[in-house]
This record gives sequence, C-alpha cells and structure tokens, in this order.
Amino acid sequence: MPGNRAVVYQGPGVVEVRDGDYPTYEMKDGPGVNKANVGRRTPHGAILKTVATNICGSDQHMVRGRTTAPEGLVLGHEITGEVVDTGSDVEFIKVGDVCSVPFNISCGRCRNCKERRTGVCLNVNPDRPGSAYGYVDMGGWVGGQAEYVMVPYADWNLLKFPDRDQAMEKILDLAMLADIFPTGYHGCVTAGVTTGSTVYIAGAGPVGLAAATSAFLLGAAVVIVGDLNKERLEQAHSFGCETVDVSAGDPVEQVQQILGHDAPAIGQPLVDAAVDAVGFEARGHGENAQTEMPATVLNSLMDLTRAGGAIGVPGLYVTGDPGGVDEAAKQGSLSIRLGLGWAKSHSFVTGQCPVMKYNRELMMAILHDRVQIAKNVNATAIPLDEAPEGYRDFDQGAARKYVLDPHGMVGRRAA
Repeated sequence: MPGNRAVVYQGPGVVEVRDGDYPTYEMKDGPGVNKANVGRRTPHGAILKTVATNICGSDQHMVRGRTTAPEGLVLGHEITGEVVDTGSDVEFIKVGDVCSVPFNISCGRCRNCKERRTGVCLNVNPDRPGSAYGYVDMGGWVGGQAEYVMVPYADWNLLKFPDRDQAMEKILDLAMLADIFPTGYHGCVTAGVTTGSTVYIAGAGPVGLAAATSAFLLGAAVVIVGDLNKERLEQAHSFGCETVDVSAGDPVEQVQQILGHDAPAIGQPLVDAAVDAVGFEARGHGENAQTEMPATVLNSLMDLTRAGGAIGVPGLYVTGDPGGVDEAAKQGSLSIRLGLGWAKSHSFVTGQCPVMKYNRELMMAILHDRVQIAKNVNATAIPLDEAPEGYRDFDQGAARKYVLDPHGMVGRRAA
C-alpha cells in the first residue's frame, strides 16, 4: 500500500509537505477531527488518486492564523481525482473514473441535500450544518492537498467526467469546478445577474475572477472588478472586465465614470448587482487601503447597488477570528449598515456555495468551449513539493490560481 504525502498546516505562516497515512474507510482521530466522527465508517466512499488540488483563499485564512485551525491539519478542499478504489456500498462510480469533488461534503439523504442545499448538509458535521475537506470546524474530514484522498458518499458527491481523454485535455479548467467556478457563479446568480446587467465585483482574487467570468457567462453587459492589487486588476482587464483601483479612493465615483451616461447622478445607486468576493479580511479604501476594515466591502456594496438590487456574498466570513481587529470582529460581529440595505430593499445571500447545484452545467460549458475559466484566473500548475512556495506567493498577492499536481498528471498534459 502506498503512503500519502500531504500539505499540512503547522502554525501561522507555516505549511509543510509531510508523509502521512493512506486513506481508509474509517475516520481516525487527528488534528481537527470532531470526536463524534472518530470511528465513523464510510463504506459508501471512494479513494481518489489526486490529479489536481488547488490552493484557495479560504486555506490562506487558516494559514495566516486567522481561524482556530489546529496545527497538523491536512489542508485542501478543491480536489479533482481518479478513482482507485471504492467502498463496498458504492454502486455506480467505478475505478478509473476521473471526477470533480465538490468542496461541500454532503450525504444526499437529509432534507437540505434533497433541496440541493448541499452546503448545509445535516449529517456530515456533528457541530453544525455544512462540511468541507481539510477545513477548520468542518467535521475533520481529511484534506485533499495530498497524493490520495477519501471521498464519502461517492455515488452522490462525485461528478464523473464523461470522457477521460477530453477531461485530461481540459483538466486545468475542470479543476476549477470543485470550488471557485461554482462559488463565483453562485455569487452572481444570487445577486440576480442576467442579460444586460451591470455588475460590480469586490475582489480580483480567484473567486472574484471566477465571478467575473460567470457574470459574462450569464449575459452581463458591464462587469466591473474592484481591488487594491494592480496585477490582479490587470488579470481581470485581460478578459474584458472594467476595473477599479480602490486604493485610489471610494469606488463609487470610479464606477460612475465607467458607466457614464447609463449611470445616475453621483451618490445614487449605480449597478444592478454586486458580489462580495473578499470576505472578513477586507481592507479599506483610499487612505485606509492598508488598514483592515472588515465591514468595508459589504457597506460599499450597499452604496453601489441600486434599490431593489441584490448582493451575493461568497466571500468567507467566520464565527471565530483570533486576529480580528477588535473583540466584536473576533466573534464575527461587524458594523454593517443594515439600515441602508433595508431602506434600499436589498437582498443578501451568504454561506457556502452548494456546488452540486451548478457543477454539471458548468462542466458542460467547459467541455463545449463556452468558457475559459483556467485562463481567466491564470491557473498555474506546480508540484506538490512546491506548495509552501505557492502559499507564500499567493499570500503576497500573486495574480494566479495555484494548482498542485501531486502525480505530474497536469504538468504532463499541459506540456
């Protein structure tokens, strides 16, 4: 039986690639594993040889020490893999299938799963609804930034690609289906983006770029992306987005200039829909651009969005942040101008994206060349051993989506 090298969180600012145990069909005690899950058997699971596993901004929150993640936690919730073994209860998924793994772990049996709300499955995390691989307070399911990973409820969770050769030709694009493409799409759908919409997206990281890609796919007329990072703004501009450098000041006037005669007077609502792809580590605008101000994005989006519009919030917010700017922020309590949102009849949708609600349709858009998500987010494959460098570069603002390639399958195909 092979071993299993994996990316492990070793404390704030430190990740290492370490040798670990090959997956089994029983949850074992370990860092972050909920005690009620220890000994849980998963004959409904499958073991995957990891083809691609991505570094996510949500992982960075943990690595920065901004959550209660324990040292020793195996990271990684964005997984694409080849099935190498199946549990005794697996009926339809077969060895050799190449599949996308939704980052939400869901049972397919509970009320929420049956309503396609797989981000808040009731049966996979004893502490609260919802779970994910390799993430703090999510039940302790082992992460997938590794050579091998076990996926529970395999017949339900795994999205099989129809043709292996076709999938491997487009593997960098398909690797985005595990999280950021559906997440960005969900942000736009819940914000009401449709044909002819004007859209503002806060954040030009991978999720923001995925949201911008999704807005175009949904038919938006104008997609505006705001960020502090010039390299990331250039990446957004490369596929047709208008951009706003919020380090220059409040985005309202810049958005006004972009929309021109289609916009109302300065100080009035501007866009039809807005997406928060930043989350709880947001910084301010203008002279406050280097100051953490976690409510800035949500408050600015209420300013920017027309009355009756909607705001999608795929950006991560947490209930526990040891590095919060004040005692309230440490508990996830922010100074949101809810009265403004109420007065403008805004709707807000928050929480994990229910990946399975969208991933098959987005897979078809990729396979039939309707979208180039890997190009738009600048997906870049690196070996598993280079994960620490990838985390460092991403944390420093690299305009890339790093894809770990544990077995050299992505690199060989890309070459």
